[in-house]
Amino acid sequence: MPTDFRDGKTFPRRGREPAGEALWLLRVFDKGRAAAAGTIHDYMYPCSMDRGVMERWGVTPEEFDAAVRAHASDAEILRWFEARVPAEGVRAANAWITNDKASNLDRQDAEEGIA
Repeated sequence: MPTDFRDGKTFPRRGREPAGEALWLLRVFDKGRAAAAGTIHDYMYPCSMDRGVMERWGVTPEEFDAAVRAHASDAEILRWFEARVPAEGVRAANAWITNDKASNLDRQDAEEGIA
């Protein structure tokens, strides 16, 4: 689980990488943990994509920050997420990411060296 992005070669996980049914969760989890640790470097958290996804999930940035502090592993954050976010919110966020924000995902992949 990457949390130190200061070397410019280590990146948060891809927004397309699912955790359960949710896209973006692992990426925002990585960024949230890095922000809390002071190792986020030049990434923004919560950025407009983070906020857009959280809004569709029905979670505030403050609630997500609290979850990041309380849950150290992917399995723990996923359990919290699945208990907190309804399926409709997951579907809405996934659709927004894959349809409306696909070009953002493509740009992130290119910038982070994902073919």
